[in-house]
Amino acid sequence: MSRRGSLLRHDVFDVVGVGMGPSNLAFATAVDEHNETAAEGDRIEALFLEQKDSFGWHPGMLLEGSTMQISYLKDLATLRNPRSRFTFVNYLQQAGRLIDFINHQTFFPSRIEFADYLQWVAASINSAVKYQRTVIGIEALAEQDRNGARYRISATGPEGTEEYLTRSVIVATGLAEKLPSWATAGPRLFHNHRLLEHLDKLGEATENRFLVLGSGQSAAEVVQHLHRSYPEAVVESAFNSFGFSPADDSPFANRVFDPSAVDDFFYAPDDVRAELINRHRSTNYSCVDLELINELYAIEYRERVQGPRRLIFRPGTEVLEAVESDAAVSVTLHDRIKGQAENQRYDAVVCATGFNSQGVSGLLRGVGILGNQTPSFGRDYELLLDGVPVTGLFVQGPTESTHGLTSTLLSNVAVRGGELLNSVLALREQHGAPAASSLVEQGA
Repeated sequence: MSRRGSLLRHDVFDVVGVGMGPSNLAFATAVDEHNETAAEGDRIEALFLEQKDSFGWHPGMLLEGSTMQISYLKDLATLRNPRSRFTFVNYLQQAGRLIDFINHQTFFPSRIEFADYLQWVAASINSAVKYQRTVIGIEALAEQDRNGARYRISATGPEGTEEYLTRSVIVATGLAEKLPSWATAGPRLFHNHRLLEHLDKLGEATENRFLVLGSGQSAAEVVQHLHRSYPEAVVESAFNSFGFSPADDSPFANRVFDPSAVDDFFYAPDDVRAELINRHRSTNYSCVDLELINELYAIEYRERVQGPRRLIFRPGTEVLEAVESDAAVSVTLHDRIKGQAENQRYDAVVCATGFNSQGVSGLLRGVGILGNQTPSFGRDYELLLDGVPVTGLFVQGPTESTHGLTSTLLSNVAVRGGELLNSVLALREQHGAPAASSLVEQGA
């Protein structure tokens, strides 16, 4: 029976998930699958806290025509359990599009369709989710209480501060937008993550000129979108390199995203692991699908032949200063190849400059990470301080240096969700948790 719309609560949860993006959503599907076959007393009681109003996956970059860069089989469940009701194939069946998708003959659905799949899963899980909750602290209890609680979670919501006791915590707070040091975000100068939102509010393009910074897939997609959406405007693309570099999506290189590669990375010597990550950065960082590169080059060449020139590439170029006003952004550009600087005015400047991991330091209170101890992660994603496990505190995301390139990507979320479930179950068994029948239902 579905429990959506209510919060099942008792003295202590088995696990509280901080954040409800694809990583914790994949874990929630694993919990649901376990609970569907488990005896009543063996079910996992999970709660997820998310600061957004509702589930959403990069809504600002759901650009018309943009496609996924990974196979639909790397969804939230298939690699863990192909028979799961949460697979992309089952989503297609439920939507009445399975045959149509097969006829489409592609492994790569549109980003809009995959976002809809993720929302479908978010609406289908049985674990309790409380949106509009900002977690402000994770406090390690001095001693486990009688129900085995190890942590107290503090969160703010529409009705004030809330606290929850839990045996385990899974922190998956995602990535934070990274802007250049000279940039101050505003209505006309912003990160590409919120592109569509800002363009909707931009109004008429009086300068008929846009600047996009960055050399990765997102930058190229933004350039393409602006060139299509503003047929009278000039779109300039500036990057430090000489041009866009193609992503390495060849079969051997793609093995870096295999679930088994996590073990390879984790157990490799530190210097070998660092070398492997560096050698395979072209599978994910500052690279663009070759098809899109060729399309942008063709557009630029066609405009060189017949005009007008609306797509301009600025290789080896950096921004020295950007000043935003109500009407435009005044930018000082430095051509590092020619050693020349110039000033230009743009309707908007889009920074496709990547993301930083939000980590866990800001959330932890009483765990010790804010002291002098060095944080790292175990193979099961459990937090370590000076090599000592912080029992029951797991982290998804900022583990690339130990677990490889899939840490912040979709490729391994299904398998990782199953691994985390096994860890939560093991800790629960160690304590001998009370049966789920002790729950008291409380309105969310």
